[in-house]
Amino acid sequence: MKSATARHLLVDSEELCLELKTRIANGEKFEDLAKEYSSCPSGYNGGDLGNFFQGQMVPEFDAVVFNEAINVVHGPVKTDFGYHLLETTSRRD
Repeated sequence: MKSATARHLLVDSEELCLELKTRIANGEKFEDLAKEYSSCPSGYNGGDLGNFFQGQMVPEFDAVVFNEAINVVHGPVKTDFGYHLLETTSRRD
């Protein structure tokens, strides 16, 4: 079964999500912005979601985490929870 480790940042608006993605691209730390802005409890840990298996997260998450490049910030990814920035940090088949 496929598994991955990832971190994410969850906010209410696409505009804020895009702004934070730009700030990360300009050198700010993902972890710091997750702690400050993310509405998910994982924000306290810099957005770290730990290890999880394919199918444990919402389909929009899986589509990114299990198919897109590793160690690249992807998003905004819209789910019923809001807008996410996602970064897969490792993946195993």
